[in-house]
Amino acid sequence: MITRRDFLVAGTAAAGLVSAVGSPAVHAAEKAKKYRVGLVGSGWWGTNILAAAIQSGTADAVALADVDKNQTAKTLKKVEELTGQTPKTYVDYRELLEEQKPEIVICATPDHWHPLVTIDAVKAGAHVYVEKPVSHTILEGAAMWKAARAADRKVQVGTHRRISPANKAAMEFLKSGGAGKVGMIRAFVHYQGGAGQAVPNSDPPEGLDWDKWCGPAPLVPYNRLIHPRGFRSFLNFASGQLGDWGVHWLDQINWWAGDNQTPKMVASSGGRFVRQDNTDAPDTQNVVLQFDDFVVEWEHRLYAGNAPEHHNVGCYFYGTKGVLHLGWIEGATFYPGKDVNSEPSWHADAKLHQPDQQNIPELWADFIDSIEKNRLPLCDIEKGFRSTTFSLLGMASLKLGRSVQWDHDKLQCIGDDEANRLLRREYRKPYVYPEI
Repeated sequence: MITRRDFLVAGTAAAGLVSAVGSPAVHAAEKAKKYRVGLVGSGWWGTNILAAAIQSGTADAVALADVDKNQTAKTLKKVEELTGQTPKTYVDYRELLEEQKPEIVICATPDHWHPLVTIDAVKAGAHVYVEKPVSHTILEGAAMWKAARAADRKVQVGTHRRISPANKAAMEFLKSGGAGKVGMIRAFVHYQGGAGQAVPNSDPPEGLDWDKWCGPAPLVPYNRLIHPRGFRSFLNFASGQLGDWGVHWLDQINWWAGDNQTPKMVASSGGRFVRQDNTDAPDTQNVVLQFDDFVVEWEHRLYAGNAPEHHNVGCYFYGTKGVLHLGWIEGATFYPGKDVNSEPSWHADAKLHQPDQQNIPELWADFIDSIEKNRLPLCDIEKGFRSTTFSLLGMASLKLGRSVQWDHDKLQCIGDDEANRLLRREYRKPYVYPEI
């Protein structure tokens, strides 16, 4: 038996150890093939992915593309530090594809750009590592999936928790019956926050092409709460907390369920009850996803942390033998269902990398292996599309104010024209919505 304090300390120590000594994914053989890699979207997370790729010994960073030259400059400096080389930089990713002909493209743009970049990249012959959620609307994601198959390219979605050691151990524990029959899962994110303050619109900073940043989405006035790093709270460009953190945890549920199950009904409620800033995504949201033999509940709030319940992020798998919490920094822990005060009886430490406590190196290694062995990657675009669809159906239900019924084979809401209109959106000209 271990206490919560024991496993928190152990998990933190394990995370630090992996960060310090690396892993087989980081220390690739010197003779490993190096792929010509182009990064599209050179912000914080894109830089993390590219750095992990370079450190693996399998990536030659030949080019960076970003509509914000300020972001590009930071990433360029990082690449120069890691490699001693200076990749070419672009504002328009299409020029990068045409001139550099990369073998791999990392797409780490805001959500609303993922579909066009990914589809153009696979058509140009590149394999793609694309961040989650795969798309801003459901039919864009379907078009990405179909394009990848038509081009016979590998597309890995950046849900790196699929390969995290604690998450893998938890899946083995659950699938071996450790928690018994699971009938309900609650996925959640509760982070401390508050009302916030409105920030006036302003001119874009020098070096940022704001028109291109908005791209196929509506052209709205620049606001520093949107960029850099704030776009997920603006529904023109993303899907709020459900499309951000929600995809990670819904993907874990998709994985547990075999990557082949679809909710029959999705219902959501929520709204903006606390936030008073310029954002428009819900600060509070609940979603129920009804499957054939289990139910999923998602909940988030952007205020009032979750200290009383000990865990502020992750999934609770409720089974006949007890409850398994699958988290992030805390790893995975099983609480047997004897009584409310029972101590954990099983635990798996998180083993994460710095910066930002992630498992990108392992997911990148799987991506490269999938290319070399001509197999689907661990989080193939079809799986990432399904997990993204779960979250986007929740957003559709919230916008409609009622439940929706989903047919994944037909990619439509059953008998619901109003809901089906939310599966896509009009692109701003001259951009063209990708068709299946």
